[in-house]
Amino acid sequence: MARFAGEVGYGEQVKTAPGVWEDLITEHRYFGDVIRVTMTQRDGDEKVNTDLAVNNAISVVADERAVKHFSKIKYVRWEGVLWVVTSVELKHPRLILNIGEVYNGPTPAAPDPA
Repeated sequence: MARFAGEVGYGEQVKTAPGVWEDLITEHRYFGDVIRVTMTQRDGDEKVNTDLAVNNAISVVADERAVKHFSKIKYVRWEGVLWVVTSVELKHPRLILNIGEVYNGPTPAAPDPA
């Protein structure tokens, strides 16, 4: 079983203008294990280059924030790539994060270079 150390992205809906809501993303670092690594091949997509998809599971040691806000988890950074979290399983004291396709959504704003 491979070890995991990486960021998990949480999305909080914030109102940016009347009737406009966007995800405000924050990242938190977690440690755990990669418990399943499988690749899936997508047939029948109408794309020239199909998206890479996996069916992996990462078990992280959950803190109070993770347990309280597990429904807001958007992605996990694994092997230098952001992956969409497709489902979360609560197995105290851990969270099992199932990941799928590459995540292309919002990420935390970069800090201003001062």
